[in-house]
Amino acid sequence: MPHVIVDYSANMETRTDIRALCEALRVAALETGILPLAGIRVRAIRADHVAIADGDPTHGHVDISVRLRGGRDLPARKDATAHIFAAAERFLAPAMAKHSVALSLEMRDIDPELSPKTGTIRDHLKKADQDD
Repeated sequence: MPHVIVDYSANMETRTDIRALCEALRVAALETGILPLAGIRVRAIRADHVAIADGDPTHGHVDISVRLRGGRDLPARKDATAHIFAAAERFLAPAMAKHSVALSLEMRDIDPELSPKTGTIRDHLKKADQDD
């Protein structure tokens, strides 16, 4: 279960392709080698009402939160954080070159004892592999 949540200001929708950003982050998460394919979920949540810095409504933000079940060591998490953030920076570079944008990322552990989960994605991934 890595959940990647992109919180972004509404004005970013005219500056970049949010759906493509989600896909770029999904690929980057997978490339880390420590995040399981079946657990990766990337979603974007638009913030319609924001107040940033001096209140100029042209400022934008993209805040990425990566939530992981516990168990990965700090060096692995640091490497994954850097890799995912670099992918976001590359993707957003054109928008950031033209507009005032704050980009941030935070990775945090989820206590597995306090986070029940269930699902059938893995079953369907295996089924898809068998159909090939």
